[in-house]
Parts: sequence; structure tokens; C-alpha cells
Amino acid sequence: MNKPLSPSLISTVTPAANSAQLRRSVRGFASQPVADALLHDCLQEARRAPSGANLQPGYFWQVCGARREQLSTQLQHAYEAGEQEAEDYGYFPSPLPMSMRKRQVAAAQALYGALGVERGDAAGRGAQFGRNFRFFDAPVALIITIDSGFGPGGYMDLGMAIYGLMLAAQSRGLATCAIGAMASYPGLIRDVLALPSTQTVVCGMALGYEDVGAPVNQALTARAELDAYFKRLD
Repeated sequence: MNKPLSPSLISTVTPAANSAQLRRSVRGFASQPVADALLHDCLQEARRAPSGANLQPGYFWQVCGARREQLSTQLQHAYEAGEQEAEDYGYFPSPLPMSMRKRQVAAAQALYGALGVERGDAAGRGAQFGRNFRFFDAPVALIITIDSGFGPGGYMDLGMAIYGLMLAAQSRGLATCAIGAMASYPGLIRDVLALPSTQTVVCGMALGYEDVGAPVNQALTARAELDAYFKRLD
């Protein structure tokens, strides 16, 4: 597995590459608010992502105040009650290849290991997973959707915009975490937020300033070596 670049190497690369190397999923946030203008700058930069025929699919919905509390409360209740919904789209391949299963397990070990949650501690793991539905208490909570008529190409374009938002935030001293768990309750989210039925719930995102002292933020995941995903064909 590749290791993060050393600070000496990072200092020699471009600002964009620097942001890509430093970006990671942050699940512990400071209470410091994010200015609207700063968030809007990040979103506008993210929308510069490539898009086939310049269609620019996808919507970013900021959920605030009482509406956010209502959404998080209902999501947590549904999760804790074991309620399930049909998801709008499939995420994991079936069956999951063993190489990917190993990555999934390693990511879980990194996260729960940073928190000191043991493998058999179902309550501890459940409590941490439940924090997804509170957007990890980040100052900015986003729900990201796409028009249901789009095929895989639209998701590709939206994915680049989501990553663009993460890099834009990173370059401005902000941290992010994409929240795939939101896709488990698309109907509930559409109901609470009064979104059109034509909106597919893709994911959520937490955004804000990192709480550098939070143990959960010590969790780091590795990336595959180059030869695992790159081949030269002559």
C-alpha cells in the first residue's frame, strides 16, 4: 500500500497536488462556523469539474437549523430501530471481490482502532456509525442528489464535482467527509427536506474546520500500489 507523501515531498508539488495528498476523511469538527461566502467559493470551484456536454449534473443541498435537527433525529431513530429502505442506487459490487473486502476491513480497523473500539464492541461501533446521521456535528451539512434520469455517466461527472468540493475545501483550510450512509434512507431524506421524487439521494457531506485533537481524526487509510490499477499496453 502507498503511504502518504512526506512533508518534504509535498512542499515540492503544486497547490492542487498538495491538497490531494493532504485530503482525508475527517469525522471530528471544531464548532467554528464556516462563512457562507467561503462555502459558496468552494462550491463554485467544485462546479468547474469536467462534465460531459457540460450538463453539470447534481445538486448540493445545505441543511440547517431546525430542518437539520429534524433530519438527523429521524435518521438516527430509523437506524437505531433497524429500519431499512430500498436504496436509490447500488454502491458495492456483488459479490465484493476479496481484494476490496480487505480494503474495507482495513478501513474499519483504522477507524475503530483510532477510537479504541474493540472488534466485538457492537454498541461502540453502532454509536460511531450513528454519527454519520448527525453529519459528525460539522458546521456544514450537505445532502447531494442527482436527477434520477441520469445513468452512470452522470454519476461520474457528479463524483468529480464532489471531489472538487473536497479539494476546494482542503485548499482553504477546511475538512470534509463524504457520508455514503445517507443513501440508505433516500425516502426519509426526500420527505423531510421536501425534495422532488425525481431526486436520487447520492450521499451526504460534512464540512468544517477539523478538530485536530479528536482521536477519530487519527484514522488514516492507505491506497493501492500503482500496479494494482495501472497497466501499460503496448
